[in-house]
Amino acid sequence: QLQASGGGLVQAGGSLRLSCAASGRTFSNCVVGWFRQAPGKEHEFVAAISWSGSSTNYADSVKGRFTISRDNAKKMVYLQMNSLKPEDTAVYYCAAVESGSYYYTPNTPNTYDYWGQGTLVTVSS
Repeated sequence: QLQASGGGLVQAGGSLRLSCAASGRTFSNCVVGWFRQAPGKEHEFVAAISWSGSSTNYADSVKGRFTISRDNAKKMVYLQMNSLKPEDTAVYYCAAVESGSYYYTPNTPNTYDYWGQGTLVTVSS
C-alpha cells in the first residue's frame, strides 16, 4: 500500500518535497515511480528509482529540477521538486512494482502494479 503526501500550492520558482510512504514487507524489492496527471491529460512519467536506489530515471521535462530518492529502512520515497513551473501543476502519484534488478526504472504506467492516491501540486505563475 502506498500513500503520497506533500502536495500544495506554490509560486513558480518555488520548491516542494513529495513523500511516498509504503507498507508491506516487499517494499525494499520494489522499483518506485512518480507519475503525474494534469486535468484532461493521461498519466505522465516523472521519475523512477530502482529498489537499491542505485539507478534513477527522469522525464526530460523535469531533469535537473527534480530529484528522486528513497530510504528503504523507513519505507519512504521522496520527490524533491525545485524551480517549479506552472506546467508542473498536476496530481502526483507514486507507484511500485517488484523487481530484483539493480537498474530497472520503467517509465510506463502499466508496468506498475501498486498505486497510491494522488497529491495535488499547484504552481501559480
